[in-house]
Amino acid sequence: MQLDTAFAALGDPTRRAILARLALGEATVTELARPFALSQPAVSKHLKVLEKAGLIACGQDAQRRPRRLEPAGMKAVAEWLEPFRARWESRLDNLDRHLAAKED
Repeated sequence: MQLDTAFAALGDPTRRAILARLALGEATVTELARPFALSQPAVSKHLKVLEKAGLIACGQDAQRRPRRLEPAGMKAVAEWLEPFRARWESRLDNLDRHLAAKED
């Protein structure tokens, strides 16, 4: 299942940092490797995991192969998480109301 692969990919902090960087715009492997104490081949392995999970895509711009976020993959993860977020937000709102009533 693609969602299982996506969550496995998101389990690594380096891959989450790469996604955060790509949220700012596309970047090459060299640009993505810069903030990490990792070799370009190690970063490339992380990128392959993210690509397989459908979270990023590789483009081609002349000699460059910039990576970018893949909206459909990110959307699938967000849609799966949404019911949980809504439920916890509702519970926190109820707690806020309860605490506010106790202050009165």
